[in-house]
Amino acid sequence: MIKNEILNDLTLARVVTDLEQDHYNAAFDTPLRPDAFELDDDTKMELIAKHFTAIMETLGMDLEDDSLKDTPKRVAKMYVKEIFSGLNPANKPKPTLFKNPFNYNQMLVERNIAVFSNCEHHFVPIVGKAHVAYISNGQVIGLSKLNRIVQYCSQRPQVQERLTMQIANMLKEALGTEDVAVIIDAHHHCVSSRGIRDAGSTTLTGEYSGQFLNIETKNEFLRYIGS
Repeated sequence: MIKNEILNDLTLARVVTDLEQDHYNAAFDTPLRPDAFELDDDTKMELIAKHFTAIMETLGMDLEDDSLKDTPKRVAKMYVKEIFSGLNPANKPKPTLFKNPFNYNQMLVERNIAVFSNCEHHFVPIVGKAHVAYISNGQVIGLSKLNRIVQYCSQRPQVQERLTMQIANMLKEALGTEDVAVIIDAHHHCVSSRGIRDAGSTTLTGEYSGQFLNIETKNEFLRYIGS
């Protein structure tokens, strides 16, 4: 009887843990409808071009003008193929992992990775730098893949807090380790080009896990990116 109660408690604990993990995952997922990928890219570009034509016409723009007539198509292609291409999981970078025969067990830091994203509240640019670090658990990742992970997560409508978490979680997934840190320092055009029009401020966000929750390890990372 006692054994059954213990097993039931363990089962319940696993269910609660799974539910907590699902809730955590949902917190950093980009909000998408279930049918987000039912349309192919060409259809999406065609529809976006039509909608953007309507926006431009509503603003009073003359789409017969040589400079403007192809703008809706250019915007549509840019949205689907470039600045929002990170919405499509088919574009997710595939990590290249290598063995670590030299047993390097210190942190690896890549600084100043370019961040080009767009604010999901006003669809204007977020531009800045990401600094990422990890401690190998036996494998190392191709350096360019760190840049590609940052780029993939950035190329979608974003808020910076979620972007920071998405990069960290993708790194953990790719590397098979919790020992990951990410800092983003970015300039938001929704602050500089509208509203308060403050062109000098930047926003800093950080995500630490595993050994980087240790204050000495975290401070070592901060010294690296500040040097």
